Amino acid sequence: MLGDYRGNKVAVKCIKHDATAQAFLAEASVMTQLRHSNLVQLLGVIVEEKSGLYIVTEYMAKGSLVDYLRSRGRSVLGGDCLLKFCLDVCEAMEYLEANNFVHRDLAARNVLVSEDNIAKVSDFGLTKEASSTQDTGKLPVKWTAPEALREKKFSTKSDVWSFGILLWEIYSFGRVPYPRIPLKDVVPRVEKGYKMDAPDGCSQVVYEVMKNCWTLDPIVRPSFHQLREQLEHIKVNELYL
Repeated sequence: MLGDYRGNKVAVKCIKHDATAQAFLAEASVMTQLRHSNLVQLLGVIVEEKSGLYIVTEYMAKGSLVDYLRSRGRSVLGGDCLLKFCLDVCEAMEYLEANNFVHRDLAARNVLVSEDNIAKVSDFGLTKEASSTQDTGKLPVKWTAPEALREKKFSTKSDVWSFGILLWEIYSFGRVPYPRIPLKDVVPRVEKGYKMDAPDGCSQVVYEVMKNCWTLDPIVRPSFHQLREQLEHIKVNELYL
């Protein structure tokens, strides 16, 4: 819902008092110190005993990236715009990586778009404590790295896997990943080495970045720093065309 804080529009999100809320509250002081132009800024937390926890963040006028992509499509969004969104997210994730902060639920639905079309990563604290407590049955299977599903091991490298899926979402204009594959078959196929095809119109160099994110061995996956450098190279040399 929409709110007002010191004369500025803000977003207010309510979450119930549960283990997730308690874990979030424990990290809130750290999160308010995380400041980056591509992270949705956490402004504060309000705790009410009866109604739960209210998270106050900066207002993002154009909603989630997945809805933004679906509503506009390729007739509106060119390759330069898509690559810019990739870089926006990558720069935020490079910052979290440098601060040893794991997102655990990176997806286009958790990226928001500002009035001036800047993509910002959101919900980066709501799953902070998931590594030892999360029920894998509740995890977003199509976005989650195999080792995170199998062993509940979340790391920056599992975020990198999710980033590869997010790139695929961007270049497919918000399609759901692994189209035409039943959910129960996704993990077995991925663990055997299956990778999604490149979205229509996606350049080979961008697709190679996606595939590198989907390396089964997390140690071999690139870091967000390396990914940002690769995407910058693609941008400077206009290899996305």
